[in-house]
Amino acid sequence: MDETESRTALDRLIRDNGDDYVTLSRLIGRNAAYVQQYIKRGSPKRLPERERHVLARYFGVDERVLGAPELPKGAGLRLVPKLAVGASAGGGALTDVEALAGKVGFDETWLRQMGLDPAGLSLIRVAGDSMQPTLNDGDDIMVDTSAALRAIKKGVYVIRLDSTLMVKRLLPGKGGTLSILSDNPAYAAIEGVAARDVTVIGRVVWVGRKL
Repeated sequence: MDETESRTALDRLIRDNGDDYVTLSRLIGRNAAYVQQYIKRGSPKRLPERERHVLARYFGVDERVLGAPELPKGAGLRLVPKLAVGASAGGGALTDVEALAGKVGFDETWLRQMGLDPAGLSLIRVAGDSMQPTLNDGDDIMVDTSAALRAIKKGVYVIRLDSTLMVKRLLPGKGGTLSILSDNPAYAAIEGVAARDVTVIGRVVWVGRKL
Protein backbone atom coordinates (compact mmCIF):
# COMPACT_ATOMS: atom_id res chain seq x y z
CA MET A 1 0.00 0.00 0.00
CA ASP A 2 1.41 3.38 -1.01
CA GLU A 3 1.21 6.45 1.20
CA THR A 4 -1.69 8.00 -0.75
CA GLU A 5 -3.77 4.91 0.02
CA SER A 6 -2.62 4.97 3.65
CA ARG A 7 -3.68 8.60 4.09
CA THR A 8 -7.05 7.86 2.47
CA ALA A 9 -7.54 4.83 4.72
CA LEU A 10 -6.75 6.83 7.86
CA ASP A 11 -9.10 9.64 6.82
CA ARG A 12 -11.89 7.10 6.26
CA LEU A 13 -11.28 5.45 9.63
CA ILE A 14 -11.46 8.84 11.37
CA ARG A 15 -14.76 9.72 9.67
CA ASP A 16 -16.33 6.30 10.19
CA ASN A 17 -15.36 6.31 13.86
CA GLY A 18 -16.67 9.83 14.47
CA ASP A 19 -13.24 11.13 15.48
CA ASP A 20 -11.43 14.28 14.41
CA TYR A 21 -7.90 15.24 13.44
CA VAL A 22 -7.14 17.15 16.64
CA THR A 23 -8.18 14.30 18.96
CA LEU A 24 -6.11 11.77 17.03
CA SER A 25 -3.10 14.11 16.98
CA ARG A 26 -3.27 14.38 20.76
CA LEU A 27 -3.68 10.61 21.07
CA ILE A 28 -0.28 10.11 19.46
CA GLY A 29 1.33 12.93 21.43
CA ARG A 30 1.73 15.34 18.53
CA ASN A 31 0.66 18.92 17.88
CA ALA A 32 -3.02 19.49 17.08
CA ALA A 33 -2.48 19.83 13.31
CA TYR A 34 -0.23 16.77 12.86
CA VAL A 35 -2.80 14.26 11.56
CA GLN A 36 -4.50 16.80 9.29
CA GLN A 37 -1.16 17.79 7.77
CA TYR A 38 -0.27 14.15 7.16
CA ILE A 39 -3.60 13.43 5.44
CA LYS A 40 -4.10 16.68 3.51
CA ARG A 41 -0.53 17.79 2.80
CA GLY A 42 1.45 14.58 2.94
CA SER A 43 3.66 15.89 5.73
CA PRO A 44 5.23 13.77 7.06
CA LYS A 45 5.46 11.55 3.98
CA ARG A 46 5.10 8.42 6.13
CA LEU A 47 3.70 7.92 9.60
CA PRO A 48 6.52 7.12 12.02
CA GLU A 49 6.46 3.60 13.43
CA ARG A 50 5.32 4.56 16.94
CA GLU A 51 2.50 6.84 15.77
CA ARG A 52 1.34 4.28 13.22
CA HIS A 53 1.26 1.57 15.88
CA VAL A 54 -0.81 3.66 18.31
CA LEU A 55 -3.36 4.59 15.62
CA ALA A 56 -3.63 1.01 14.34
CA ARG A 57 -4.32 -0.28 17.85
CA TYR A 58 -6.83 2.51 18.48
CA PHE A 59 -8.83 1.66 15.36
CA GLY A 60 -8.28 -2.09 15.66
CA VAL A 61 -6.74 -2.50 12.21
CA ASP A 62 -3.63 -4.13 10.81
CA GLU A 63 -0.72 -1.67 10.68
CA ARG A 64 -0.33 -2.38 6.99
CA VAL A 65 -3.58 -0.44 6.43
CA LEU A 66 -1.67 2.63 7.62
CA GLY A 67 1.42 1.99 5.58
CA ALA A 68 3.44 -0.56 7.54
CA PRO A 69 5.74 -2.59 5.30
CA GLU A 70 5.15 -6.28 4.76
CA LEU A 71 7.26 -8.34 7.13
CA PRO A 72 9.30 -10.99 5.35
CA LYS A 73 9.24 -14.52 6.70
CA GLY A 74 11.73 -14.84 9.49
CA ALA A 75 12.00 -11.08 9.95
CA GLY A 76 14.74 -11.73 12.47
CA LEU A 77 15.51 -10.52 15.96
CA ARG A 78 14.64 -7.11 17.31
CA LEU A 79 16.92 -5.90 20.08
CA VAL A 80 14.93 -4.59 23.05
CA PRO A 81 16.91 -2.35 25.44
CA LYS A 82 17.36 -3.57 28.99
CA LEU A 83 17.59 -0.69 31.44
CA ALA A 84 19.66 -0.63 34.62
CA VAL A 85 16.67 0.32 36.71
CA GLY A 86 14.30 -1.65 38.91
CA ALA A 87 10.58 -1.16 39.42
CA SER A 88 9.74 -1.59 43.07
CA ALA A 89 7.16 -4.25 43.85
CA GLY A 90 7.66 -3.57 47.53
CA GLY A 91 7.76 -0.57 49.80
CA GLY A 92 11.18 0.95 49.14
CA ALA A 93 12.26 3.80 46.93
CA LEU A 94 14.67 3.18 44.08
CA THR A 95 17.45 5.08 42.44
CA ASP A 96 16.01 5.78 39.01
CA VAL A 97 19.00 5.91 36.68
CA GLU A 98 17.78 4.76 33.31
CA ALA A 99 21.14 3.65 31.93
CA LEU A 100 21.33 1.01 29.25
CA ALA A 101 22.42 -2.31 30.73
CA GLY A 102 22.32 -4.23 27.46
CA LYS A 103 19.91 -5.47 24.81
CA VAL A 104 17.94 -8.70 24.47
CA GLY A 105 16.84 -10.13 21.12
CA PHE A 106 13.19 -11.04 20.50
CA ASP A 107 11.65 -12.35 17.31
CA GLU A 108 10.10 -9.32 15.62
CA THR A 109 7.27 -11.30 14.03
CA TRP A 110 6.31 -12.68 17.46
CA LEU A 111 6.32 -9.22 19.00
CA ARG A 112 4.06 -7.84 16.29
CA GLN A 113 1.72 -10.82 16.50
CA MET A 114 1.27 -9.83 20.14
CA GLY A 115 0.24 -6.37 18.94
CA LEU A 116 3.45 -4.74 20.16
CA ASP A 117 5.56 -2.10 18.48
CA PRO A 118 9.22 -3.06 19.04
CA ALA A 119 10.18 0.63 19.01
CA GLY A 120 8.18 1.23 22.21
CA LEU A 121 9.49 -1.65 24.32
CA SER A 122 12.04 -1.87 27.11
CA LEU A 123 13.02 -4.39 29.79
CA ILE A 124 13.47 -3.65 33.48
CA ARG A 125 13.78 -5.77 36.60
CA VAL A 126 11.21 -6.21 39.36
CA ALA A 127 12.39 -5.38 42.88
CA GLY A 128 10.37 -6.63 45.87
CA ASP A 129 7.53 -9.04 46.53
CA SER A 130 4.33 -6.97 46.55
CA MET A 131 3.22 -8.30 43.15
CA GLN A 132 3.64 -11.97 44.02
CA PRO A 133 2.50 -14.41 42.76
CA THR A 134 2.14 -12.55 39.44
CA LEU A 135 5.64 -11.07 39.51
CA ASN A 136 8.56 -12.13 41.66
CA ASP A 137 11.61 -10.25 42.89
CA GLY A 138 14.23 -10.41 40.13
CA ASP A 139 11.83 -11.04 37.24
CA ASP A 140 12.52 -9.21 34.00
CA ILE A 141 9.44 -7.48 32.64
CA MET A 142 8.79 -6.06 29.19
CA VAL A 143 7.16 -2.63 29.30
CA ASP A 144 5.14 -1.20 26.42
CA THR A 145 5.76 2.53 26.77
CA SER A 146 3.28 3.39 24.00
CA ALA A 147 0.53 2.41 26.48
CA ALA A 148 1.28 5.65 28.33
CA LEU A 149 -0.43 7.49 25.46
CA ARG A 150 -3.69 5.57 25.76
CA ALA A 151 -6.49 5.53 28.31
CA ILE A 152 -5.58 3.48 31.37
CA LYS A 153 -7.38 0.16 31.60
CA LYS A 154 -7.23 -2.39 34.40
CA GLY A 155 -3.83 -4.04 34.20
CA VAL A 156 -0.26 -4.14 35.46
CA TYR A 157 1.76 -0.99 34.82
CA VAL A 158 5.09 0.58 35.65
CA ILE A 159 4.37 3.95 37.21
CA ARG A 160 6.14 6.75 39.03
CA LEU A 161 4.49 7.96 42.23
CA ASP A 162 6.12 10.36 44.68
CA SER A 163 9.46 9.97 42.83
CA THR A 164 9.36 6.19 43.23
CA LEU A 165 9.31 3.88 40.23
CA MET A 166 7.05 0.91 40.92
CA VAL A 167 5.12 -1.87 39.24
CA LYS A 168 1.51 -2.15 40.38
CA ARG A 169 -1.93 -3.15 39.21
CA LEU A 170 -4.03 -0.10 38.26
CA LEU A 171 -7.80 0.05 38.47
CA PRO A 172 -9.47 3.19 37.05
CA GLY A 173 -12.17 4.71 39.28
CA LYS A 174 -14.68 7.50 39.13
CA GLY A 175 -13.77 11.14 38.75
CA GLY A 176 -10.36 10.56 37.21
CA THR A 177 -8.98 8.51 40.10
CA LEU A 178 -6.93 5.33 40.24
CA SER A 179 -6.60 2.52 42.73
CA ILE A 180 -3.02 1.25 42.99
CA LEU A 181 -3.12 -2.41 43.95
CA SER A 182 -0.62 -5.08 44.95
CA ASP A 183 -1.30 -8.73 44.10
CA ASN A 184 0.30 -9.76 47.39
CA PRO A 185 -2.45 -9.41 50.05
CA ALA A 186 0.14 -8.44 52.65
CA TYR A 187 0.34 -4.99 51.01
CA ALA A 188 -2.45 -2.45 51.40
CA ALA A 189 -4.11 -0.89 48.37
CA ILE A 190 -3.74 2.83 47.68
CA GLU A 191 -7.22 4.05 46.83
CA GLY A 192 -8.55 7.18 45.18
CA VAL A 193 -5.29 8.60 43.83
CA ALA A 194 -5.78 11.42 41.31
CA ALA A 195 -4.67 10.14 37.91
CA ARG A 196 -2.76 13.39 37.32
CA ASP A 197 -0.51 12.54 40.27
CA VAL A 198 0.56 9.23 38.70
CA THR A 199 3.07 9.14 35.85
CA VAL A 200 2.43 6.06 33.74
CA ILE A 201 5.66 4.74 32.21
CA GLY A 202 4.06 1.83 30.38
CA ARG A 203 2.09 -1.38 30.60
CA VAL A 204 3.70 -4.72 31.52
CA VAL A 205 3.15 -7.09 28.59
CA TRP A 206 5.55 -9.97 29.25
CA VAL A 207 7.58 -11.45 32.07
CA GLY A 208 10.67 -13.66 32.07
CA ARG A 209 12.16 -15.36 35.07
CA LYS A 210 14.96 -17.69 36.04
CA LEU A 211 13.84 -21.10 37.30
